[in-house]
Amino acid sequence: MAPPRSCLLAALLILWACTMAPPASVAAANVPITTCRSFCGNITVDYPFALHPGCGHAGLRDLLFCINGALMLHLPSGSYRVLDVDYAYRGLTLHDPAMSDCRALDRTPAGRGNGFVLEQWREPYLSPDPDNAFLLLGCRATSPLFQGFPDRHLPCRNVSGMGCGDYLACPAWDDFYADGGRRAPGDAAGAPPECCAVPWAAIRAVNVSRLECEGYSSAYSLAPVRAAGGAAGWAYGIRVLWTLPESNRGFCGACRATGGVCGHEMESHADLCLCGDWNSTSNCDSSADAAQSGATTPPRAADALRWAVLTSGLTSVWWRASRSNLW
Repeated sequence: MAPPRSCLLAALLILWACTMAPPASVAAANVPITTCRSFCGNITVDYPFALHPGCGHAGLRDLLFCINGALMLHLPSGSYRVLDVDYAYRGLTLHDPAMSDCRALDRTPAGRGNGFVLEQWREPYLSPDPDNAFLLLGCRATSPLFQGFPDRHLPCRNVSGMGCGDYLACPAWDDFYADGGRRAPGDAAGAPPECCAVPWAAIRAVNVSRLECEGYSSAYSLAPVRAAGGAAGWAYGIRVLWTLPESNRGFCGACRATGGVCGHEMESHADLCLCGDWNSTSNCDSSADAAQSGATTPPRAADALRWAVLTSGLTSVWWRASRSNLW
């Protein structure tokens, strides 16, 4: 006995629903492109940075976090408040609340302030500006700065016109000594300098405690001329630059030109073009390059597959109905 036509119709409707519903794993693997560009307070967070997994460039992943409306940058050396993101000149301006400036010194025998230390894998993408001067304060005579770093002597020197000569004239030093501050302990040959200015390239890691210093300051220069007023006119903070591989420029440009958003694969960290409900390893016009980690079937191919399944189901239902009429 052939099944009633109502049962065949119900089976057809179920078949249609199954072919139209996207697989759950595909939806979970995608990154909503509308979340990649976001805001934290009054700062825009856009490529190559991101606040959401899968967005931004992989070399700058897990770096920025929005905490109570404040954009924070996290590194092994600590957390820094992001004051500005300059997308035109590819620069970040950071603030460490434990950092000294010209108005106040913040130093303790155990070391005060985060300094600045990067993960080794992140160094090709992020580093302080060459015109950023790190001023290390109250370093001991046994510091690697004066013992060779690691096997050579590292003299303190001015960086882009900023150095300890001007910094030691800041009012903060008068207040420090008036409040009972003492000079860093020295050896029999004499005390080390109270201040040592170095560029990032010279030491590659400003670890205050490892360098046996009591604190640090940081200032940067955005102009080739010397700041008026000495150290009082410096811009205090840490200026950091980011760099992306040259190949990324072409990839990201092609992705954006086809309506996509640049992102990365969260396991392999390879570049991905986020195309809404599917991801591509090239651009959103190339369905042949659908990323295996995202929606493995682009929309057009998925639609074709659904219609093929539906047509097959309709043919089966029609054949059964025809046989029931013949019998």
